[in-house]
Amino acid sequence: MADPTPPSAPGATLTPAASAGAATNPGATYKAPKPNPAFRMMGIPVLPRKLPSRNWMIFIAVTSSISAAIIYDKREKKRATARWSKAVSHLGKELISNPNQMPRKLTIFLESPPGDGLRVAQDHFTEYVKPILAASGLDWEFVQGRKEGDVRAAVAERIRRTREPETGAQTQDELVQEIRKKDGTPEYHGMRGDIVIGRHTWKEYVRGLHEGWLGPLTPPQIPEPEVQKEPEVQKVEETPVFEGSEEEKKETKPEEKPEKKPERPPQPPPYNTTNDYPTSALPMLIPSEFSPSAPIGFPHILGFSNTFIRTRRFFTRRYLADDVGREVAAVCFAAAREYREDTNITQSEQQTALEHEERDWVKSVWKERKPEEGEEKESSTPVVPAEKIWASPMVLDPRIAMRMRRFEIQPEEEARAKEIVVPEEELEGWIKGSLRSLYRWAISKPEPNPSWPDE
Repeated sequence: MADPTPPSAPGATLTPAASAGAATNPGATYKAPKPNPAFRMMGIPVLPRKLPSRNWMIFIAVTSSISAAIIYDKREKKRATARWSKAVSHLGKELISNPNQMPRKLTIFLESPPGDGLRVAQDHFTEYVKPILAASGLDWEFVQGRKEGDVRAAVAERIRRTREPETGAQTQDELVQEIRKKDGTPEYHGMRGDIVIGRHTWKEYVRGLHEGWLGPLTPPQIPEPEVQKEPEVQKVEETPVFEGSEEEKKETKPEEKPEKKPERPPQPPPYNTTNDYPTSALPMLIPSEFSPSAPIGFPHILGFSNTFIRTRRFFTRRYLADDVGREVAAVCFAAAREYREDTNITQSEQQTALEHEERDWVKSVWKERKPEEGEEKESSTPVVPAEKIWASPMVLDPRIAMRMRRFEIQPEEEARAKEIVVPEEELEGWIKGSLRSLYRWAISKPEPNPSWPDE
């Protein structure tokens, strides 16, 4: 049977009826574009010839901008930390005269920030401070506090042990030092140094220095609370009455109480107050200069209303890494100076160090804490009101303040650190590093095997 609609000739034109049908059905005249032969061999489909919709364009632009800002800040933060690590790396390669001599040891003071836990402070040290100290080859020890007053008590107790080391039982560090003396291991004689992280820890550190050097060696007497005797009431022993079979009576046993976890030792109260500074006498063996210190910034803010501030700080962590790296490098180079005094505001440098961080503290820091119901009854020791160090202004004694020293980096060392160029291979992530290694493997020529015959 013949086809009723034979194919038209190549040069023939469409009839009015055919053109009307094409107008109503545009897909009849559409021809699919030919795919690229290279893309077709790789299995990639035909790429679209038009842009995505408006909503997709907005989503892609916002997502790409945020991702680019995060990646750029993270890479520059790594660059700043790596630059300061390379600046102090030569210290770890220096040879010492006596191989048995102990290395220089720093003390790191950490404490939980107001309204948060200790883990946040530990993460801050691990991310910004530890890489530079590890590259310098120095040793360090921690003094950590979980609540307000722990660092103050630890610093004051250390100073009191140096003033009169024979009082009380020996600590673990003193036992180790005694063993080293017997073995003939010389200690490090030189500048050590303290790294204090955060404004709250710095205020307790300064308060502990004053308490240790100006306070007495004996703890203050705490008045014992008056215990009211309750009238004795005769108790009549009642025999328990069991209902049930004899087997149920045997099975009934008194409930065992769960064992209580060991409580932390109470925080020792302060041996003096800030009002006692002028009337306190200095010890005879007080050094002319204390171990230098370096207050390190620890920006920490909480609250939903501070979301924009936290977001801005999250995208600019590279500046924090550079500032912290400079301060830690100054500690490694062991260059110190006296704390200066600002004549414009009549305050010393100790009082104004990291003062801007107090604006970020939670409101509960500035409120007086009231003991909870039953707290005084449950505790076996009398409750002493804790000293409000964070919310109180810093009080300095001129005799102690003049002996404090601060680490400061020298201009030539800072200029040398700025000239250090960190290669991109040390900053790239896993994806970029894998692509780079794959490219190098692809373009590398195989080394000739001597067992192969020559052509």
